Amino acid sequence: MDAPELTDLIPIPQVWERLDRVEQRLIEASRADDAFLTEIAQHGLLAGGKRFRPLLAQLTAEFGANLDHRAIDAGAAVELIHLGSLYHDDVIDEATTRRGVESVNSNWSNTVAILAGDFLMARASEVAASTLGQEAVRLLARTYAELVEGQTLELQLDHDLEHGPVEYYRVIGGKTASLIRTSARLGAMATDAQPKVVEAVSTWAWELGMVFQITDDALDLVATDGYLGKPAGSDIGEGKFTLPVLEALTGPEGARVSKLLKTPRPYSGDVVAEVIDLVRAGGYVDRALEAASARTATAQRAVVDLPESPAKAALGDLGSYLLSRVQAARVEA
Repeated sequence: MDAPELTDLIPIPQVWERLDRVEQRLIEASRADDAFLTEIAQHGLLAGGKRFRPLLAQLTAEFGANLDHRAIDAGAAVELIHLGSLYHDDVIDEATTRRGVESVNSNWSNTVAILAGDFLMARASEVAASTLGQEAVRLLARTYAELVEGQTLELQLDHDLEHGPVEYYRVIGGKTASLIRTSARLGAMATDAQPKVVEAVSTWAWELGMVFQITDDALDLVATDGYLGKPAGSDIGEGKFTLPVLEALTGPEGARVSKLLKTPRPYSGDVVAEVIDLVRAGGYVDRALEAASARTATAQRAVVDLPESPAKAALGDLGSYLLSRVQAARVEA
């Protein structure tokens, strides 16, 4: 079973037209006076990507009364924050590739990647300040602080076998859900949506962001290397123990999983493969997906009172879309 295409889930032509304009705005905003810095800043942009966050901004912009260039800037601002954070992530993770191309830190250096990431996030603030106002700039700053807090906690928990779901949810809330919530909130704010609408889509997007990360983590345990574009079980190899692994540690298989994860690092391929097998066989991926499904239902309740529209229907479909990616990967595997 193939996962549905986002273009099918969001059959709203003006959303996709604005997303194309976001792409142009990203190129404009990432230009520096220095040609070398421009090349580095645009390296990740030109590699492509799903543009999920600016897409959410364009979708929630549909709930406001004044659709104009501000929606474009909202989408550009959140993607600049996202890309800048990815440049920094790749330094932390010592990544060699990103979006199918060599990462900035690998192609140039860690210093260059950090500087380019800083530049992109500074541009995000500049874009927001130019048309979206002080509240938007504060929102982006607060969101980036949450993102850093989530990533810092994640680093502290690397290879830690004592933490559980509570800490996991704090990590993914900070590093993932915070920016997804801000993307939806900023899109609605940019078109002067009513305050109750802004709050509704923000609550919806927080839950969607949690589902996004839970399902992404599940993919690392059920999909093939080819589907992922990286080795399956990479999270385990990096010592990032996601929800299914944490649940397995407290289950009947816990002693064996714990023993495997206490072996010398880096873990061998056999260790990672056995942990994955134990997690799958114990039903812990399914339990994580049940938690994600419950959050999808919570997201739905947040927007139930919004006026009926194609945009509202799309909000309802996106949680199911994220869950369907995992099922599609399982079938392929």
